[in-house]
Amino acid sequence: MAERRAAGRSAVEPGFLQFNDLACESVGGKVIFATDEWFAPAANLLKREQPQFIASAFTEFGKWMDGWETRRKRTPGHDWCLVELGVPGLIYGFDVDTSFFTGNHSPHVSIQASCLDPAPTFTLEGDRTGMAASDSQMAAVAKLGSEAWPELVSVSELKPGFSDCCHNYFKVEYKHRVTHLRLNMYPDGGIARLRVYGIGQKDWSSVSNNQDIDLVALTNGGVCLGYSDAHFGHPRNMIGLGRAANMADGWETARRLDRPKKLRVDQQGILQVPGWEWAVFRLGHPGVISRIEIDTNHFKGNFPDSCRIEACTLTPEEEAQCIKSRWNFRKWQVLLAPQKLRPHLRHHYSGVELTLNRPVSHVRVIIAPDGGVSRLRIWGRPTKAAPSNQHIAASKL
Repeated sequence: MAERRAAGRSAVEPGFLQFNDLACESVGGKVIFATDEWFAPAANLLKREQPQFIASAFTEFGKWMDGWETRRKRTPGHDWCLVELGVPGLIYGFDVDTSFFTGNHSPHVSIQASCLDPAPTFTLEGDRTGMAASDSQMAAVAKLGSEAWPELVSVSELKPGFSDCCHNYFKVEYKHRVTHLRLNMYPDGGIARLRVYGIGQKDWSSVSNNQDIDLVALTNGGVCLGYSDAHFGHPRNMIGLGRAANMADGWETARRLDRPKKLRVDQQGILQVPGWEWAVFRLGHPGVISRIEIDTNHFKGNFPDSCRIEACTLTPEEEAQCIKSRWNFRKWQVLLAPQKLRPHLRHHYSGVELTLNRPVSHVRVIIAPDGGVSRLRIWGRPTKAAPSNQHIAASKL
């Protein structure tokens, strides 16, 4: 029997979990150095998929594990690795996931950070199971002085990888752009995944006011700030890179229980239903929106019947109040009137279909009655106004 999921977000889960994972391999994150990778390579830390356990799986070096696991250390020091973020930005929290590492997890961890320009050219290629850093690699990485980088998470205890305690959450108060992390294990052991939750930070001074850009993309600083339901997939997935790999790489809600017993449509063919689902995004930069794409790729029998998009401009203080009130906000204006959607298709809207011709900072995507959307693209021209103060709003989550 499936375990019942609590309605809404669990009280024990921190708010930063709805931000973007800036280190995931799907956005270009990579491990560029590791002291030891005997049982399992450090690259596993950044996999998009949830960790798995296969009881019968072994390699020539020992038990196969879906994470990073070092040998039992018999020399001075401790194990550590360097992670290059796929999307540089501001970090608000970590999830150090020890799933399935129940007798072999790392007892303690710390995390340091830096903004490196230019980025180091280190690479780790191929299957590194059974390997350790060479003397030349150790000498090269020593030049970065990573042991002296600012500490985002001080030495902290990790819980073992049982299902009820494997997620080790750490909130971060660090107001500087980060490009690289140093993950320290004390002294050795295993970690399944490292999730780095934050908001991308783009240099907008290099973007022309006459250039159309995807203002909501996670690489440009877009971020989800609230939603009604994310039963099968989080709305932040919609602002990810490229097209969705599958349904799990999009936003998908549960089926609403207030669906009419018999469905009817209006003259446009849009279902007449009492309820809908929504997700709110802050744009990476305020701008005038010129084009919108709603992609239902992979959603063939579970796409929404229709969607509409609303927009507004908020100050950081207003945004913080909206987050506190769970977006009980009445000043939304229609940007895109309700549109009938089709399965497994890119839907494009522009020109007279868009009813606002002024700068906006936030959008609300509304789908009816429920279903899944794989990608959201909102192209527009950034205004001269600076991006919203991210620290004020984020602190309210």
